Amino acid sequence: MALDNKVRDALDTIFASDSELYADRGWNTRNGFGKNPVLLNIDLANAWTRPGYKFSCNDMDELIIPGVQSLLKACRSKKIPIIYTTTGFCSAFDMGAFPVKAPSWNDLILGTPACEIDERVAPISGTDTLIVKKRPSAFAGTHLGGILRAAKIDTLICTGVTLAGCVRHTVEDALGEGFRTVVVRECVGDRAPAAVEWNLFDIDMKYADVEPLSKVLDYIEKFEPSSSSIT
Repeated sequence: MALDNKVRDALDTIFASDSELYADRGWNTRNGFGKNPVLLNIDLANAWTRPGYKFSCNDMDELIIPGVQSLLKACRSKKIPIIYTTTGFCSAFDMGAFPVKAPSWNDLILGTPACEIDERVAPISGTDTLIVKKRPSAFAGTHLGGILRAAKIDTLICTGVTLAGCVRHTVEDALGEGFRTVVVRECVGDRAPAAVEWNLFDIDMKYADVEPLSKVLDYIEKFEPSSSSIT
């Protein structure tokens, strides 16, 4: 679902003005890429990537999935670690208060197809890492920070959904945990197009570098693996 031209023009005007404000106040500097990256794919499970679910997001088939496939191929060729997250619960009790705000959370039961990573971008068993989380941020209540530090990771290349929810919370926490983060523009999404555009702008100003897929692939192509990383 694309934004119509009037909405796009209005957002461009707002973002241009706000970019000047941030620049005048010393925001929007670039983190850049580090020396030891990981590819972090947030919640690319069927409930978000396939139609027919209450969590289904836009632009999956035509943009996000092909982009992630390109990143997976590039990262595997360079032996860059790949981490996936999915969100899932054992029961309604396990969900806490989430269903009070949105009953759709009741669909995310572990062991059902909803919580399984989309087979088009599936992890390789024994090679890639899958983390089951129960909160929006991939860092909250998980061992993600520990395994990243153990591998001396300094850069997160982030894809996934939803941009306004789990991706954003993960990116915010990543900065707080001391990691550079690059959000791949074509490889993140949400259910509301306007939410995507606003969050890309705001994240780029405050928490991470939002970069096009082509630039990220160029970085990966030139990447030389570090002997200090754990693979």
